[in-house]
Amino acid sequence: MISIVVKFNVRPEYSDEWLDRISDFTQATRQESGNLWFEWSRSVENPNRFVLLEGFRDADAGAEHVNSEHFKEAIRQAPSMLVKTPEILYAEIPGTEWSPLAEMSVPDNDPA
Repeated sequence: MISIVVKFNVRPEYSDEWLDRISDFTQATRQESGNLWFEWSRSVENPNRFVLLEGFRDADAGAEHVNSEHFKEAIRQAPSMLVKTPEILYAEIPGTEWSPLAEMSVPDNDPA
């Protein structure tokens, strides 16, 4: 699987509308056959920073994503709303699903 984390520092005047402005891109990416997840979060320390967690089945799915029209449109539009170039972490890791965090296992509350 391809796992990607991207930090976006959005211009303050666009922060409140950032998720709406990139909604078409988000929805189109989530519909890609090789997309496993595409999730946005907003920093609690910096309301102008958004973090994107992306998962793709494999390198072919990642290539399909960056060659898609919605990706090309996003890279045309997004820079004007950003303070600086986004920062990315990219890794190929085995598997295609999240694993439980064993150190924080929640007891089974099933009374049965």
